[in-house]
Amino acid sequence: MATVITPVPSGVAQKAAARAVDAVKIYGTGQIEVRALDGVSVEFMTGRFTAIMGPSGSGKSTLLHCVAGLDNLTSGQAFIGDADLGTLNDQRLTSLRRDRVGFVFQSFNLVPTMNAADNIMLPLLLAGRRGDQDWIGQVIQTLGIADRLKHRPHELSGGQQQRVAVARALVTRPEIIFADEPTGNLDSHAGTEMLKFLRRAVDDMHQTIVMVTHDPMAASYADRIVFLADGRIVDEMHEPTAERVLERMKKFGE
Repeated sequence: MATVITPVPSGVAQKAAARAVDAVKIYGTGQIEVRALDGVSVEFMTGRFTAIMGPSGSGKSTLLHCVAGLDNLTSGQAFIGDADLGTLNDQRLTSLRRDRVGFVFQSFNLVPTMNAADNIMLPLLLAGRRGDQDWIGQVIQTLGIADRLKHRPHELSGGQQQRVAVARALVTRPEIIFADEPTGNLDSHAGTEMLKFLRRAVDDMHQTIVMVTHDPMAASYADRIVFLADGRIVDEMHEPTAERVLERMKKFGE
């Protein structure tokens, strides 16, 4: 399968922040074998917002987890920048994920005994680094959580918890952020605010984001959508709208 290349705006270097090459992921063996990824090749370009969509069981989250280094491929390759994840030992892979990648999950994954500020700083604390204080301040102000930093997760709304989780993902200035259904546990207002911020993170802060979502409205905030079905890339869309995405998703049921 040919690698999918995404056009980027003029003046922006065409470089892949992450990519998969002939990626295959198989769970189980024999009659219970499930081929979650079936020869996927795709590039996620620097400074772009890409959404991954498809029906349940299409391989969306598996692709994200394998390219992010959270799961291993059965065959093929996954890269962050020029680093081939399959060649890294556990220590080097952990360091790469900590220093070069940000993660945002549906479940927030905040430490309940730590306040918001400590949750945000956790990746830097684990790395023994102070971080760029100006950048950290910009992230906190942009997300509108400066007045909630001393609160623990149970004292925050769902939207506030997710903003803390996004701040934690951004605090190291990662090369790429992977988001798995980041609005899944949010109400419509909080979800919209989250998506607007992710869009701003790309446009104003030059971040690179790859987001798995089932929501056409959420996907419409992306520059590009990659559609999966049965572990394969079957289509992609640039400059999406919610209406176009919904029409495309309907075809999966035909």
